[in-house]
Amino acid sequence: MEERNQSEPPSGSDAELKAGSANVLRPANFIDKLISTGLGTGLSPVAPGTVGSLLGLIIYFAPGFERAYFIIPAILVFFVWGTSAASRMEVSYGHDPSRVVIDEIVAMWISLLFLPKRLLLAVMAFLIFRILDVFKPFPAGYFDRHNGGLSIMMDDLVCGVYTNILLQLYLYFGR
Repeated sequence: MEERNQSEPPSGSDAELKAGSANVLRPANFIDKLISTGLGTGLSPVAPGTVGSLLGLIIYFAPGFERAYFIIPAILVFFVWGTSAASRMEVSYGHDPSRVVIDEIVAMWISLLFLPKRLLLAVMAFLIFRILDVFKPFPAGYFDRHNGGLSIMMDDLVCGVYTNILLQLYLYFGR
C-alpha cells in the first residue's frame, strides 16, 4: 500500500503558480532525478516510499553516520537539495510523485537522530515512520495536500520528528 498520489503533470495554471521561481520551472535534470529518487530506489514498482526509507536506514548504518557531525549536515544538505529537486520533479511528474523518495530518506535520518545505534531501535523507527507516513498526522497531512518541494519534504519531516519523539519516550520510560 503506497501513500502517494499518482497524478498527471501540472496544468498550465499550476505551472503559472510556480512561475515565481525560474529554478522551479525548469524540468528535472539527471542530478535532480538521481537525488530525488534516492539513487533510483523511488523507481521501484512496489512501495517506492518504503524502499526509499530502507535506503535511508541502510545509509544510517554506515560506520559513524549516526554521529551528529555527520548526520546533521547530511539532513540539512539533503533537505535543501531535496526540496529543490522535488519541486522540479513535481513540475515534470505531477503533485508529490511517488518516485520522489529523498523526503523518506531524510525523514528516516531524523527518526534516528540522537538515538543509540541499535538494530531494534532502527527497525522500530522504520516501522513507526512508515505507519505515520501512511496516516499523515497533523501537520503532515496539511503539507501533503499542498504543492511544491517544501511541502513534499515537510510531510515526511513531520513524521520523522514524531517517530523520533516516540522512540526517545520509549527509551526514557521503557527501561
